[in-house]
Amino acid sequence: MAQGALDGLRLIEMGQLIAGPFCGQLMGDHGAEVIKVEPPKVGDAMRNWGQGIPLWFSVVARNKKSITLNLREKEGQAIVKRLAAKADFLLENFRPGTLERWNLGWNELSAINEALIMIRVSGYGQSGPYSSRAGYGGIGEAMGGMRYIAGEPDRPPSRAGLSIGDSLAATYACLGALMALNHRHKTGKGQVVDSAIYESVLAMMESTIPEFTVANHIRERTGSILPKVAPSNVYPTKDGSVLVAGNQDSVWKRMATMMGMPELGDDPRYNSHMGRGERQGELDELISGWTKQHTSREVLDLCEEHGVPAGNMYRAPEMLDDPHFAAREAIIEVPHPRHENFKMQNVAPKLSETPGHVDHVGPELGQHNEEIYGELLGMDSKAMSDLEERGII
Repeated sequence: MAQGALDGLRLIEMGQLIAGPFCGQLMGDHGAEVIKVEPPKVGDAMRNWGQGIPLWFSVVARNKKSITLNLREKEGQAIVKRLAAKADFLLENFRPGTLERWNLGWNELSAINEALIMIRVSGYGQSGPYSSRAGYGGIGEAMGGMRYIAGEPDRPPSRAGLSIGDSLAATYACLGALMALNHRHKTGKGQVVDSAIYESVLAMMESTIPEFTVANHIRERTGSILPKVAPSNVYPTKDGSVLVAGNQDSVWKRMATMMGMPELGDDPRYNSHMGRGERQGELDELISGWTKQHTSREVLDLCEEHGVPAGNMYRAPEMLDDPHFAAREAIIEVPHPRHENFKMQNVAPKLSETPGHVDHVGPELGQHNEEIYGELLGMDSKAMSDLEERGII
């Protein structure tokens, strides 16, 4: 694998599904050695997740090494301690208290390796009255405030169509781990990164809290618009629809000219952010009347010509056909042992000197047992065979 910014760092990933493993994916994308610990024979439940064919594991476990280990057995727990002694990070997303019951909590592991950074992802965090509750991403999205404002105003709250709560918690976990790494550079000591799903969602909630405490305002579901930010919406065309955002004063003037109504750019009803916000519905009707006279392509071309932000709602086919995606290699093809034409999103963000890289798709279960147990921990083949026969690895 090409060197990345995190080359030379080792992460032990003990978790499953998304909230922990996506953090491991991000670090592996940028060169960290990620050793994924999975239950013998069954592996991570994510191996069976996906819509249609279960392909998600191939993405979220890319660049990782897979070993099998029974964490519920004392011998398995002893092996974790040996791995932790040789690691920079240990990542887990079990329910809080689980590792402590296995004698693998922070106190035990930091005593073995004071430089270890322990990354803990959970629904509610490692402390507080809810910490011991089971917590999935959707629950965190609801408690963090995102679900309530998602969807149309006349319907129940909706989901984003993605496991955004899990992914946000994992992203904040990765950010916290790199902060802790910088602290370790200064002090030589690791620490615990405590990333809660509901808090990661809450962190994205803009000014919803002070809007209530200061102005007694509670945000409601508003569908495709952001209230008082106009014009910015999905507008109908002859052959579909396009998203156009002309909600800045200078952009609105260009948009008015683009629509053949330059006088609206200086009209006191519309020439300020506040004015346009107060007449949001009125503006959307006016713009819809204009976009209906054109095809989507015509609207997009005119928006590009006049410097007005606009775009189509893409699905996978449109992404694969887009020249900009191709030019930046936003989607790449990666060899897969069972599937042809296996394409996935590339590494983000792009770094100029140490770009990330996708070396391989998610590994087979236990594919790296011999490498990690034999080469890293120095076990001989007889010891490994014995552990395998007894269901430890």
